[in-house]
Amino acid sequence: MSISADTLRGHTDTILLTQLLHGDHYGYEINKRIQTQTGGKYGFKEATLYTAFKRLENAGLITSYWGEDGPGARRRYYSITDEGRRRQAENCQEWLETKALLDALIASEEE
Repeated sequence: MSISADTLRGHTDTILLTQLLHGDHYGYEINKRIQTQTGGKYGFKEATLYTAFKRLENAGLITSYWGEDGPGARRRYYSITDEGRRRQAENCQEWLETKALLDALIASEEE
């Protein structure tokens, strides 16, 4: 079974903020972690990923900086801000409430 991109689209920010709770990472690394965590069932297109990073940075939820990982390798790393941590917690709480509501709405009456 594959996960519909539409199902997760509204949760892009929460997914990325959650990844950054574990430390600073660069975009490709974050996307690989997401793919690994989902058994290859989900990942972001590059354009979607970097558009989301820009939106999150403009909103003050993350910051970015250039890191040096070796000769010729410059990578932009992303770091979550305190406001980003607050937003991630709010979004996760909202998801739990939404999930409970959906579970109640789609549960069989026989359960």
